[in-house]
Amino acid sequence: MEIMYAFASVIIVCLFTFLSVAIFAVSRRKEREAYYRSESLRRISETPETAAATVLEMMREEQRLKERNSRERTKVGGLINIAVGLGLSIFLFSVGGRESPYLCGLIPLFIGIAMLFYALKLAPKEG
Repeated sequence: MEIMYAFASVIIVCLFTFLSVAIFAVSRRKEREAYYRSESLRRISETPETAAATVLEMMREEQRLKERNSRERTKVGGLINIAVGLGLSIFLFSVGGRESPYLCGLIPLFIGIAMLFYALKLAPKEG
């Protein structure tokens, strides 16, 4: 029993060590990307010919990409929720039949449908 507690404590220490290193690495990468982006924009803005237009177009393109990626992530999240809801309903129905709470699977199903509807119809469009 003591070996199990020792093993569990080692696993917990390893997990949190890994998480701290991973979070540090991600934050450093984001910091570097922001630095390089600002340096690129600064250098582009220093050039005399059409500098402002180039910088503005670059910033608009970045914003369009962010919006498109956000919409795509919402679509994928909606599809995953729909699949989870259907799978949960089928599983609960097969386990318990009519007396089981198989309708609980409708909760993630409807959340997924709402996410998909938002991404397809209500989200701001490109343009």
